[in-house]
Amino acid sequence: MEAAAAREGVDAEIIRQGLAEGTIALPANPNHVTLQPLAIGKGLKTKVNANIGTSTDYPRLEDEIAKLKVALDAGADALMDLSTGGDIAGIRRAILEACPVPLGTVPIYQAAVETVAAGSTVADIDPELIFDVIERQAAEGVDFMTVHSGITTEVVMRLQREGRVTDVVSRGGSFLVCWMLKNKAENPLYRDFDRLLEIAVKYDVTLSLGDGLRPGCLADATDRAQIQELLILGELTDRAWEAGVQVMIEGPGHMPLDQIEANILLQKRICHGAPFYVLGPLVTDVAPGYDHITSAIGGALAAKAGADFLCYVTPAEHLGLPEAEDVRQGIIAARIAGHAADIIKGVPGAREWDRRMAQARKALDWEAQMELAIDPARAREYHSRRAGKDPEVCSMGGDFCAMRVLSRQLEEGRATCRCSE
Repeated sequence: MEAAAAREGVDAEIIRQGLAEGTIALPANPNHVTLQPLAIGKGLKTKVNANIGTSTDYPRLEDEIAKLKVALDAGADALMDLSTGGDIAGIRRAILEACPVPLGTVPIYQAAVETVAAGSTVADIDPELIFDVIERQAAEGVDFMTVHSGITTEVVMRLQREGRVTDVVSRGGSFLVCWMLKNKAENPLYRDFDRLLEIAVKYDVTLSLGDGLRPGCLADATDRAQIQELLILGELTDRAWEAGVQVMIEGPGHMPLDQIEANILLQKRICHGAPFYVLGPLVTDVAPGYDHITSAIGGALAAKAGADFLCYVTPAEHLGLPEAEDVRQGIIAARIAGHAADIIKGVPGAREWDRRMAQARKALDWEAQMELAIDPARAREYHSRRAGKDPEVCSMGGDFCAMRVLSRQLEEGRATCRCSE
């Protein structure tokens, strides 16, 4: 708590009180020995998560380690390993060892991969395997886990009655819905939630209660299935807190601008202020290749309304597995969104950061501007690539730089002013 408070620039008592109330989470598995503690929640800086991980088409560990390094360099506050290809257990262990920030997973992915490798389908996953994977990952040191415990038979029935354009876009959510429909049984992550809590308590794992029925397009936003799942998550939050387990709540998804604030307020009320972890939200469906921008727009509005944790979206979203440069762009876009919200939320140091940049610009102090930039490498690249004849000003303004022209005139005016005589 003290280490996390120092990073935030707040008193450790604020972290302790938030943890006690459930409005702050501090994902920190004692078995994650390289971890630098980080707190997420009310009154703190908006955090950004980056997803990395292999697929069946791209199963190479070295690619994911490269993405991890880029993510950390770009300022990611947390990572999730969503690997589904190659030796996913070995890949996760390597990522965990190299990861100084909180690491999350979605354990049902590994359960699905192992089930399919054995010749079955995702609808045949053995519930025992799901809990076995959860405990294995917890023992390794995973700090937080997405578990789709809010998908119940009642929620699935409501989904079927509602009708959707994109049905279920969450991978973990779709696996569980398939299992429930085939086996005509309750979701084991809901039915045996107390068993899940026992594992979480044992390893101090934070549960990220997943939004398995998050909307995958604007047309499906804020429908009855989504809200019914949220109601269940609110009840599970109470049960987790009673058991001494930290909780975060995951949220949408694709959503029109005018629904974002209402969704955040609804989540905070139903889940009693638990930290809210949102994917985007993406505010339009028609920008493939630019979804880091659509999500940053939604993320800024969500964080302004009270979201605490933004999951980045890369330019490759909906198109393919992101590469290292996609990861960097996604993180920077999400950090911009989070910082824009932090300025008006009164987060310590947020507004002062912008003020120092303004002062550096006024002084034409280029080195200070580069150091203060949210992405110093990109700022230096653009400045050096478009350098003008005069190193004091940029090539856009040149001899007509507004601040230099006016500064000189003001100085000249002060030098000749005789008002005090």
